[in-house]
Amino acid sequence: MTPTWEDRSLDGADLVLSRDWIARGAADAWLDALSREVAWRSERLRVFGRVHEVPRRVAFQGEAGVRYRYSGREHEAEPWTPAVRAIRDALHAALPDATFDGALLNLYRDGRDAMGWHADDEPELGARPVIASVSLGATRALRFRRRRGDGWETATLELPHGSLLVMAGETQRWWQHALPRRARVTEPRVNLTFRRFRDACDGAAGPV
Repeated sequence: MTPTWEDRSLDGADLVLSRDWIARGAADAWLDALSREVAWRSERLRVFGRVHEVPRRVAFQGEAGVRYRYSGREHEAEPWTPAVRAIRDALHAALPDATFDGALLNLYRDGRDAMGWHADDEPELGARPVIASVSLGATRALRFRRRRGDGWETATLELPHGSLLVMAGETQRWWQHALPRRARVTEPRVNLTFRRFRDACDGAAGPV
């Protein structure tokens, strides 16, 4: 089955979404493999002198020597596990102009786990990073916002099992994104965001 692509770009954000990027059977197999292979860990953050547990489980994988500083700490990538490497290879086939050498993995155990507002604008990603976001498991809503005068312009994308969202251009410069809590969701979701950490260069969203 050939995946379908939707241009979901916003003013200042290059966004392309495939809701059916990977077949259901393959997505199911990847989700099962990730639950077994990945060394999921909990993280704690200090905010205004208080320590808080991050409301999700995380992992960071990539090529040898890849490092990434986020949440106030520098992280060194663990080696690719077989399933994550397979997903990376599938992305390289779908997006031949993109090269990914690392991936942040987030496990949302149910709708109580979430991600706060942020932009993936760290210097090591370059000025116009291409970020490929693969979603497996429960459908969750990714929210976007951009400051407009005294208020915010907002948008929402529902990301189902087996979907791929590509964020490129100046998306991270102008827009923040978040994954809010969704009380009625009882199933887990795994999200993998693949990036280029070395020799980051300009890129455009979408299949080639």
